[in-house]
Amino acid sequence: MATWKNLDTLASYGKLTGLKDHVNIAEAMSGEQGAERVKKYSAPMAAGLAYNYAAKEVDETVLDALAELADEAQLIDKFEELYNGAVINTGEKRMVLHHLARTQLGNPVVVDGVDKREFYLAQQKKAADFANKVHAGEITNENGEKFTTVVQIGIGGSDLGPRALYIALENWAKANNTFKMEAKFISNVDPDDAAAVLASVDLAHSLFIVVSKSGTTLETLTNEAFVKDALTKAGLNPSKHMLAVTSETSPLAKSDAYLTAIFMDDYIGGRYSSVSAVGGAILSLAFGPEVFAAILEGAAEEDKLATNKNLLENPDMLDALIGIYERNVQGYPSTAVLPYSQALSRFPAHLQQCDMESNGKSVNRFGEPVDYVTGPVIFGEPGTNGQHSFYQLLHQGTNIVPLQFIGFKKSQLGVDVDIENSTSQQKLCANVAAQIVAFACGKKDENLNKNFEGGRPSSIIVGEELTPKALGALLAHFENKIMFQGFVWNLNSFDQEGVQLGKVLAKRVLAHDTDGALKVYSDLLNI
Repeated sequence: MATWKNLDTLASYGKLTGLKDHVNIAEAMSGEQGAERVKKYSAPMAAGLAYNYAAKEVDETVLDALAELADEAQLIDKFEELYNGAVINTGEKRMVLHHLARTQLGNPVVVDGVDKREFYLAQQKKAADFANKVHAGEITNENGEKFTTVVQIGIGGSDLGPRALYIALENWAKANNTFKMEAKFISNVDPDDAAAVLASVDLAHSLFIVVSKSGTTLETLTNEAFVKDALTKAGLNPSKHMLAVTSETSPLAKSDAYLTAIFMDDYIGGRYSSVSAVGGAILSLAFGPEVFAAILEGAAEEDKLATNKNLLENPDMLDALIGIYERNVQGYPSTAVLPYSQALSRFPAHLQQCDMESNGKSVNRFGEPVDYVTGPVIFGEPGTNGQHSFYQLLHQGTNIVPLQFIGFKKSQLGVDVDIENSTSQQKLCANVAAQIVAFACGKKDENLNKNFEGGRPSSIIVGEELTPKALGALLAHFENKIMFQGFVWNLNSFDQEGVQLGKVLAKRVLAHDTDGALKVYSDLLNI
């Protein structure tokens, strides 16, 4: 059984701290030695992807120290305990089973006589059957007409992940004749969000998915009421246009207000729920169940790689430990995720929640304060847009920000034009290659305004094309990276108490139970 210890108690961590600034990345990435690093420092991922870390501040000495840390921290043993059903979420005393929604890596996990793998498969089938009936016109509106649009009502993990995955595959699905229904999302309790979405759809031909595990989420229920009001005013019966994704014990589970209910459980947290019914229902409706199954297949293949004890053959654990080195030894406070793919425009926002909600903690999994820094600030935008925005600070600012690039050799739509002897896709790829070297090596100039220090570390995940399977592998890679880092920091990466205080105070404001600054702010906002 694995032993959970704070990072600063591990002997291997003490050794690692002695390797601060061990590698001069500007020198290491220059000339032929740079070329050899790019060839050597690469780890295969699932679905034809590869994690290349040549421009990171590591060499064999650092990698050996990271491997020692992985062993001493028992990362693979802890992952094995997780997927075999140990209570890893210590705050809520729950198992953590999002891996089980895509594959069974270990032993059967049975809760109250229910095999959880079978439960997740049953809900996937239920979502698939519902989607197929909608596509076939067996489930229609009151007039027997087919639904053409699906709208997800949810917030946090019920929005960011599914939205990011939908946007990532929308053009791919159109190019590959699997696009079934347009999808839209309502998340913010700001009424302008719901009003704008409703104004953009044909209500009579729209399905609405209400996503709330507890069935009590304030923002989601408020937006559901907003939608029901609009449907009723349009002369439509809301119960003929809505389905629920919820837990079996929630008030939404057996209500006549919905066409059907597809179930989730307490063992898959919101930010990891894209592979559950939370993502499965809307993505199966939008693209067909086969596309969602391909996402799960890519994620499952990546999960299997994450069980490898050899650090250099485990890209998820390797990425995680390089991140630990950057955060805890090099002292870098943030990380930028930079996909050179417009399809991944919302992927950094999803990872922002997944990472910062998971590892944004200052106490360990036993509720004791830690004496070291934990999760970094995550941000990002697609290239090349970011180059004309915040890259100025990344290149010449006073903080060094580690970078995680993502790039693909081919576009999704295959529509391109040749201008000045290169296509748009080639220009896109040229930019990401140039940025990696520019960040690493810099450029000396007597004019300090034009001088680039270099020494800015980065990695890149490279693939042929952003397909459903590749997207699943990409999703699992970052989820597993976050998990491994939480293990190293001895955190509970699977609760989110930090979001609760604001909710409690907001309820007080709405109940006019305020005093002090809270009352003055309430008056200022005319509540």
